[in-house]
Order: sequence, then C-alpha cells, then structure tokens
Amino acid sequence: MRVEIWSDIACPWCYVGKARFEKALEAFPHREQVEVVHRSFELDPGRAKGDIQPVITMLTKKYGMSAAQAQAGEENLGAQAAAEGLEYRTEGRDHGNTFDLHRLLHLAKEQGRQDELIQILYRANFAEERSLFTEGDHRLVELAVEAGLDADDVRGVLADPTAYADDVRADEREAAQLGANGVPFFVLDRKYGVSGAQPAEVFEQALTQAWGERSPLRIVDQGDADACGPDGCAVPQR
Repeated sequence: MRVEIWSDIACPWCYVGKARFEKALEAFPHREQVEVVHRSFELDPGRAKGDIQPVITMLTKKYGMSAAQAQAGEENLGAQAAAEGLEYRTEGRDHGNTFDLHRLLHLAKEQGRQDELIQILYRANFAEERSLFTEGDHRLVELAVEAGLDADDVRGVLADPTAYADDVRADEREAAQLGANGVPFFVLDRKYGVSGAQPAEVFEQALTQAWGERSPLRIVDQGDADACGPDGCAVPQR
C-alpha cells in the first residue's frame, strides 16, 4: 500500500502531522508493506527566494493578527509538538521560500533518502537556532549530506534552478486535482484522503480501512500455458 503525503517544510502542522502519522504507522501490523512518498506543496509559492521574514512578522502580515496573537499561536504549536516528542522553537524562527527544499527532496527520493532529508529539514526549521533560509546554499548542502546525499549532487541541483522544478510543479498540480488546498494532506492508495494533522487514532483507522479494501488480484485463466517457476522452465516437447 502506498501513502502519499503532501506537505511543506514551512508548515508546522506538517511537522506535527508527520509524527502523528508515524505513530499510527508504527502500530499498524502491515507497516512493512506500506510505502510512504512525500509530495511537494508550497504554502507561499509567490515569495521570492531572498524574501525572508521572522515568522511572527509573516503571520501578522498574512493573516492580519496582532503580534501577541501570532506569538500565542506559536506557543500552542510548541505545546502540540512537545506532546508528540518534538522540539519546537516558539521564538526567533524565520520564514522563506521553500522551492529549493522541495527540489532537493526530489533528488533525495531518487536516492532513497527522502524521509531522512525531510525529517532533517523539519528539525532544522522548527527546532534549531540556525536558520534554514538566511545561511544560503551552504546550510542546505550541510543538511543534505547529513541525510546521506552527495555534496556535489546537491550543489549541482541548487546551481540549476530547473533541476527537479517540473517534479515539484507536477506534485502541486496533482494536489490541486485531488482537492487539497492545504497541508498536510495524506492520500492512501488513491482511495482515501486525510486532511490535516489528525490524531494518531484517525490515521490508524484510515490505514486499517484502506488496507482492508485493497482489491485482490484477479487471475485471468486461459488454461495451461508455458511458464517458469521455482523448479525451472517448462520445455515444450515435440
């Protein structure tokens, strides 16, 4: 069974939602047969690469709330994250364009290191003092190498703005086609969609239901036909 997760590194509920989903997956009896794929979704696709703001400033401008309201929201998110065993800095974080992060996640997917990289990027954005945005490509290379990627491969992607750009845009178009207008958004076997950072119990129920409704393989039997098996291949006798 495949679970696709549309998310953005700048999304705190994606950070929390991933932890809740993984808690459910850990308890799922068929977890070894579940493939998890991370898909791209930008919360702020129109933001220029160099446009970096403190999170509180971004929230007040984007949602028209006061600084006190924005800070209270961050404190609430910090408590929600702590309940899932996650670190979360409620002050001093910044916000920027995430397009390059998504391009690197597609590189990581090709190399089987996608989950490692997304977890490291979440940690860097939400838990660490060093900025994910103001330190430039050097910081991204450092984090990608920590996830197991080759530094030269990462530098090559960052130096070429077209690398994996089509993959990111394809994910975003697909999210729109599926009706996802926010993240996190979980799609189970293209049958069920779960929106938001739901409790682990909701994910457990969705996994169980999706697994139980998988269509069994139907064999089209046209009689005996030559085939190969554990004992070798049948050789027609003349």
